Amino acid sequence: MSLGSVLSLIQTASELGLISALTVIALYLSYSMLNVCDLSTDGCFTLGATVGAVVTLSGHPFLALPAAMAAGIASGFITAFLQTKMGVNSLLAGIIVNTALYSINIAVMGNSSILNLNKTDTVFTKALDLLRNTPLMEQYKLIVALLAVIIVGVLLALFLRTKLGLAIRATGNNPDMVRSSSINPVFTTIVGLCIANSFTALSGCLLAQSQKSVNIDIGTGMVTIALASLLIGNVFLGRKKIPLQIVGMVLGAFVFRLVYTIALRFDMPAFMLKFVSSVIVVLAISIPYLKTRFPFLKRKLDQRFGRRTA
Repeated sequence: MSLGSVLSLIQTASELGLISALTVIALYLSYSMLNVCDLSTDGCFTLGATVGAVVTLSGHPFLALPAAMAAGIASGFITAFLQTKMGVNSLLAGIIVNTALYSINIAVMGNSSILNLNKTDTVFTKALDLLRNTPLMEQYKLIVALLAVIIVGVLLALFLRTKLGLAIRATGNNPDMVRSSSINPVFTTIVGLCIANSFTALSGCLLAQSQKSVNIDIGTGMVTIALASLLIGNVFLGRKKIPLQIVGMVLGAFVFRLVYTIALRFDMPAFMLKFVSSVIVVLAISIPYLKTRFPFLKRKLDQRFGRRTA
């Protein structure tokens, strides 16, 4: 593999990794902070992509970003409402919303399963026009994705230091303590899931504009990808301060996409990529546990083989 191919592979993994990092950050907020496993991620990602694509096709590529985030907030609100006000289990609430979003996404796309943005301006084509004839022209997608991740990451880190942000963090750790402190855990859960889903929808919108197309299956498997990236990120910077944890999430997304891109370059069949995702998730979950068990297993093996040699 030539140097040019390696650099191209790294750039592709960086672009996709940064876009999907927004979903990883969303899962970091809902799963790590609120202790809620939101299974509506796939549908919400697609919702952001479809809403963003429709608004982009109307000639407003920049307006598509807040529009997609608003749709994500609505999705997060419904998911949280089912959990907190209707007594629906969090896993079941995510599945219900994800199922309903399939029909909603088809409706948003005008009863079609595919939308084409090839002849439409996007935030990426606008960035390309801005950077044309400059040394950064070839990295226009990377720059847009990086700016989005930096803005979201900084805003989230600042938000989690506010009184409401601290209440959201406390809700995931100890909801009983939150209630005793006169803080409504229902409110903090709703706010947290709304913010998380807005990031997921923004991620979907950026991917749709980057690919200049969207189909109904664009978000399939995103919860698995985000979970794997989240766990990989925890391996890097999981026990650090919140800003560094967010950086770890971004690194996790990049590593996952790099492995994914390498698998594609080796002509792995498309149907095997979901298997690769599952293997990465298993490794990300198991390796930290196996590291804690390694001294015990080593001692046990030494005792067994030591007695045999004696």
